[in-house]
Amino acid sequence: MKKVMLVFGTRPEAIKMCPLVKELKKRTGIQTVVCVTGQHKEMLKQVLDTFNIIPDYDLSIMKEGQDLFDITGEILSRIRSVLEEVKPDVCLVHGDTSTTFVTALACFYLQIPVGHVEAGLRTYNIFSPYPEEFNRQAVGIISKFNFAPTELAKKHLLDEGKDASTIYVTGNTVIDAMRYTVVEGYHHPELDWVGDSRFILITAHRRENLGEPMHHMFRAIRRVLDEHPDVKAVYPIHMNPIVRQAAEEELGDCKQIHIIEPIEVFDCHNFEARCYLCLTDSGGIQEECPSYGKPVLVMRDTTERPEGVEAGTLKLVGTNEETIYEWFTRLLDDEKEYAKMAHAVNPYGDGHACERIADILEK
Repeated sequence: MKKVMLVFGTRPEAIKMCPLVKELKKRTGIQTVVCVTGQHKEMLKQVLDTFNIIPDYDLSIMKEGQDLFDITGEILSRIRSVLEEVKPDVCLVHGDTSTTFVTALACFYLQIPVGHVEAGLRTYNIFSPYPEEFNRQAVGIISKFNFAPTELAKKHLLDEGKDASTIYVTGNTVIDAMRYTVVEGYHHPELDWVGDSRFILITAHRRENLGEPMHHMFRAIRRVLDEHPDVKAVYPIHMNPIVRQAAEEELGDCKQIHIIEPIEVFDCHNFEARCYLCLTDSGGIQEECPSYGKPVLVMRDTTERPEGVEAGTLKLVGTNEETIYEWFTRLLDDEKEYAKMAHAVNPYGDGHACERIADILEK
């Protein structure tokens, strides 16, 4: 029996890895072991509870005020004993977090094969997004199995000299996750508050946007809301105190926006399915919202998901106040522009990525 260990530590990773855990547990030829680092704590637990997954190991590294040095050192020192005890035939990591990079590094030291889920995403600017672009490129050097979500991701890996026999185009597991979460007849008090208004979903937390860029983003949003009384926005805010301070300063007294505590993945996916459009600097939402025909304005200067931009489901607007204001206003006022994005085809998969990955590992 093959032993497959999955390691993840943040909320976005968990959303994309939990459906894979469930699929692997169906396979009689695979023993599945789950280890979480706890890089996120409360937000990670929300996702685990939604998918009814109990980790076999929890490194519980999260502490108040942690930085990249803390995260890297804590994971590296704690995961060694778990890997030595489990002795997996392959260790699966996801995407581009510090958990992903450090786990892959530990596996390299112990000569344990690494499988990289969501491999091949690139901006080729190691400081954008930071530190994620470095993390995923570094994992790409180590990984033996590269589960690329799209043909473009595969091309990146081939261009970097990866052996074609190690690359598998599977689609993105986040589309699989939505099969578990989006339901008919969903109800939430925030949707009651929105009522018949057009509902805007906002997420903003990315490290490179902290400081002035985030203030520019929030000012643009505030201006548009002030000019459109038929619009209401909900912003499930990140735990980072810097994000919270900026939001309070720029949006705190705006009656058309509710800044709420982080929501579970079940609520997040159902919010996405019911919003009019989304403004975000997140990665996963760029893949999720297009599945529901919802335009996404990406408040970043670069994206490792250019397939969505090319398909027309995403618009890269950066963090410039005037650019965000212009595009947010355009999508609210111009029905043709909105329809062009809403009716574009989602390039990120068909909801069967986990089955493909499990088939590959089983064989």
